[in-house]
Amino acid sequence: MALIIPVRGFTPKIGKDCFLAQNATVIGDVTMGDGCSVWFNTVLRGDVNTITIGDRVNIQDGSVLHTLYQKSTIEIGNDVSVGHNVTIHGAKIHDFALIGMGAVVMDDAEVGEGAIVAAGSVVLSRTKIGANELWGGAPAKFIKMVDPAQAREINVKIAKNYLMYSKWYEE
Repeated sequence: MALIIPVRGFTPKIGKDCFLAQNATVIGDVTMGDGCSVWFNTVLRGDVNTITIGDRVNIQDGSVLHTLYQKSTIEIGNDVSVGHNVTIHGAKIHDFALIGMGAVVMDDAEVGEGAIVAAGSVVLSRTKIGANELWGGAPAKFIKMVDPAQAREINVKIAKNYLMYSKWYEE
């Protein structure tokens, strides 16, 4: 069973039909929508500020989400995929975005709807990634526009796949 820790009077709120891996850790001021999955060795650390996650979000193995005390929060929209070993620190991620494996997204950065952050990228503080843009590199830079319908299709497919994978652990 996942480790769910209340802190400073905040108890994590988990939506319906969510999967939390046995060694996932969810702390404090975290609100998660329905149909989400939080995978192995992932930490959602809402001890110093708020983490809000929409519906059908998958946060894959080894990822860490945290914020700055009284300065930054995390907001993640619906149908977002957060790849393995991602660090999100006080950023806003809009619906249908994809954060590639090993990426880092820093405080007050914003990733637009349907945008893609390539694996291994470092999105610096206060960077604004527009809707349907592909960014990559360290520091991350604009690469090209992506087709909105294609981006949405990919992220809905990934979200559905992760819901399916989570059901395997109910057996």
